[in-house]
Formats: sequence, structure tokens, C-alpha cells
Amino acid sequence: MTYHIHFNKPYFTGKEGQYILDAVQTGKISGNGKYTLLCHEFLQHRYGFKKCLLTTSCTDALEMAAILLNIQPGDEVIMPAYTFVSTANAFVLRGAKIVFADSGSENPNMDVDRIEELINEKTVAIVVVHYAGIVCNMDKVMQLSSKYDLKVIEDAAQAIESFYINKKGDKKALGSIGHMAAFSFHETKNIISGEGGMLVINDPQFEKRAEIIWEKGTNRSAFFRGEVDKYNWVDIGSSFLPSDIIAAFLYAQLEQIETIQAKRLEIWNHYYTGLKYLEEENMISLPVIPRHATNNAHMFYIVCKSPEIRDGLITFLKSRGILTVFHYLSLHKSPFYEPKHDGRHLEWSDLYSERLVRLPMYFELSDDQVQQIINSIKDFFYKK
Repeated sequence: MTYHIHFNKPYFTGKEGQYILDAVQTGKISGNGKYTLLCHEFLQHRYGFKKCLLTTSCTDALEMAAILLNIQPGDEVIMPAYTFVSTANAFVLRGAKIVFADSGSENPNMDVDRIEELINEKTVAIVVVHYAGIVCNMDKVMQLSSKYDLKVIEDAAQAIESFYINKKGDKKALGSIGHMAAFSFHETKNIISGEGGMLVINDPQFEKRAEIIWEKGTNRSAFFRGEVDKYNWVDIGSSFLPSDIIAAFLYAQLEQIETIQAKRLEIWNHYYTGLKYLEEENMISLPVIPRHATNNAHMFYIVCKSPEIRDGLITFLKSRGILTVFHYLSLHKSPFYEPKHDGRHLEWSDLYSERLVRLPMYFELSDDQVQQIINSIKDFFYKK
């Protein structure tokens, strides 16, 4: 089917090609070149991250985090069931048992009030997923971390330019709170490089080893800084760092982050205002932004009252040439992991799997197109 309003469309600032050409002309387009360093500096300065390492994907960043935690077979890692498979796969690859937590009733984020009951002597880490760029109560998560000596990994794939507001009113960038964090720059994200990601290291104890794992298990980075007279294979690792061409593309995006964010927020607010009446009529539920969270407008979703209504809406919008999608299927019910799950019913995770619809969200979406989507959704509900 041909769609006249797509679900996603990558946005190009105009500087990507210029910076890629510049990277080529420097004579070094492998990893950790000029633009990699520029991206690291930009992100560390803007968000207060202790150390950044660009990766080829958010998946790779999560896999690095699992290696850094020395995950062993039998270790348990708590994370939401309502997330992308990469969140779990990174730790399963190291032999971990995943203990899935349910989402909350307010939004698809993990219900932090149900985490403590899942902790036992085998638990080593909590992975928090900032769904739609919205943060859960990180004060509670970090209190559990301290109480039980657990590491916290933020899956911040969708959370660039989002912040947590603590009880004192201080804002902290998502990705700067846990011991480590993973970001995505996939083409569906706010800031993109096609494929790409980043590991953030906030706990200094992981910094040196992170660089080694990033560089295939060698101390190559230390060698090029003149800290050792030769580099060698000193640990496990892989080729996690991206080409500097990818970093050049990313840097052009980062330079325009405020412009990109302003437009996405405008679109998000247009959706919210236009669809609010349907929520007031109890036909749908709209996203909830808690008082402790800011909104980075990564996505706009609605939650329908039944799976049948959700599927019917998606089909109806397709007939209008508008592509919308459902999102994650609960991982605890996946063919791979269901036999390993402990059998707990995760009510809210299943509800979002069955009823959530993501609407088109991209920089070049016009006001007229957003209004057309809103009108089409209203037509579906009022003409049923």
C-alpha cells in the first residue's frame, strides 16, 4: 500500500554530507576519529555524562554494559517486560536470567513500586527503560540500588534530551543517573545517524575497562594517548565503535538538536490538544507526563479500550493512507522467553501490547498532516 503520511521519515539538517566529506578528507574514517571526539565532547558537556562512547547501535551499548557488569550464568537482572528485545538479549547473551517487571497503570514504564519484591540474592542489576523518553521515579530505583548493592542501567534508547526532576526540583538528564546508560541514534529516534548508539559510563570504576571492551579487548585507546608504549589484547571485547562517517552524520544532527526538539514538541502538543476530547469521552487514553518527568516528544501514542478497537483503528487509518503501528509485544510471552518466565501475570504490560498505537512523528510532518490524522481518528470513533 502507498501511504501519503508515513510513520517515520528521517530528517536531514543539511550539514551531514559536508561533515562526512570533511571526515573523509581527514584521512581517517575508522572509529574514534575527529567527529567521534566532537560527539563525545558535545554530549558530555550538554548532559553532564561522565564518559561517552559511541557505538554501532544501542544494542551494542547494552551488550557492553552486560560485559562490564561481569554478568555470569544464573545472575538475575530485573527489567520491564514491555520493551524491545535488545534490552533483554544483551544480558541473556551473558547467561543472565531475566526477571520481568510489569508496567504501571499510568504509562508503559516499569512499575518501580513492584521492583523490590523481585529482588533476591541472585539479583545483580536493574535495567530501567525510559519508554517514550519519559522517566519513572529514579529516586526510588537508586534507593533500591543502594539498599541491595545493585547496578542500575538506563535503557535510554528513546530518551535523548529528556530530564528527571527530583524532589528538590533539580533536573538531571536521563542517562546521567544510573551507573551506565545506553542510547540509540537509529533513524526512528529524535537525533539520528541511520544506525548508531552510545554507552554512557557514570561510575568511574567502569571507565577504563569500557574503553578496552569498546576496542576489541585491547588497550589501543590508551596507546594512542601515549599512556602505554604498545597495545595488546588485555580483556574480552568486540568491535563496538562506529565509523567516523557515522559520527560525522550524528554531529550535524546534534548541532540542530534544539530546532529538532522544538518542532517535535509542537507536533506532540498538536496531537494532545486535538485528541483530548476523545479521552474526555472515555474513548482513548493519552500519554501521561508525571510531575518528575520532562517530555522529549520522542513519540505520540494513544491507548485504545480493547485490542479489537486498536486493530480496527490501524486498519481504518491505513485505508486513509496513514501508517500507524502498534509497539512492543510483551517479552515474557515471546516464543523464546515464555518457557523461562516464572508464570506471573503482567497485566499492564499485556494491556499496552494489545491496545497501544503509535502515531506518525517526524520533523517534516506538517500541521495540516497532523490535523488530518486527528480528524481521521475522530472519524473512526464517531462513525463506528
